[in-house]
Amino acid sequence: MAAISRRLFLNSLPAALGGVAVGGRAGAAEPAPEGRGNRIAVSTYSFWRFLPDCKVPVEDCIRQAAAMGFDAVEILHRQMEREDHAYLQQLKRYALLEGVDLCGLSIHQGFLSPDAKVRQENIAHTLKGIELAYQLGIPHMRVNTGRWGTSKDFDTLMKNRGIESALPGHTEEEAFGWVIDAFKACLAKAQECGVTLALENHWGLGLTPQGVLRIIEAVNSPWLQVNMDTGNFLEDPYDRLEQIAPKTVYVHAKTYYGGGLWYTLDLDYARIAALLRRHNYHGYISLEYEGKEDYRTALPKSLAVLHAAFRRNHAANRV
Repeated sequence: MAAISRRLFLNSLPAALGGVAVGGRAGAAEPAPEGRGNRIAVSTYSFWRFLPDCKVPVEDCIRQAAAMGFDAVEILHRQMEREDHAYLQQLKRYALLEGVDLCGLSIHQGFLSPDAKVRQENIAHTLKGIELAYQLGIPHMRVNTGRWGTSKDFDTLMKNRGIESALPGHTEEEAFGWVIDAFKACLAKAQECGVTLALENHWGLGLTPQGVLRIIEAVNSPWLQVNMDTGNFLEDPYDRLEQIAPKTVYVHAKTYYGGGLWYTLDLDYARIAALLRRHNYHGYISLEYEGKEDYRTALPKSLAVLHAAFRRNHAANRV
């Protein structure tokens, strides 16, 4: 058969595609293409929130998340009952049967310590977390810088808007070096396992977008990017979220039905979705519910809010 010329092939495409011009927008008479939207996940933390006597087994979180209509589940490491291989594979099978992805693992670690031994212990914990994520088939793991620990307790830290003083005799400038070096020590394992580490805008050196980006840029690796948390910038959230959006590979979306456990933010998710679209973010939106209302009613309401913002026609809502 004679080869079809490139020009003939290109000229035939509009008819084959129903009148959509190659390399251009649809004609005026054609509807705009439906946007991809984002898959909506829920963290198992949303079921527990560290409330006394409210720890829900991960398996039950997966079952309830699927019944509520979430696309995926993020696992809080501290909520896992075991870490043995059989348990991990059981969770994978459970997610398969329920038809949801296992999309993220959140661990608690921190490198903000002048003690090299403490930092090494947390590096080891991070490497272990990467291995757990790999065995679970999870491609993303939330990490933090850690915090100074000079606050009396977490409630005090929240009362002070996440701000705490450095340890006596030490400075933030010194601490950036500790944290950057520690993350660099985790990169080879992350790459080997295909698990992207995502640094959350949280407390410690991650309190500001400048702090987060300083670490990301110094480490300079695709295996350490940003985990955007919509509820962790307590002032001027939208401008600050915009700053970290270009490096974002995963999003935590906060809601506070019944009032927040520590504080309440009135977040405009249509605005947040628009800024993420500006930066071509296509990844998961993972709910971290932090309200006082019972999760059984609050999570479905939160899902509806996130669906409205992140699952609608992107092409019609670009700004």
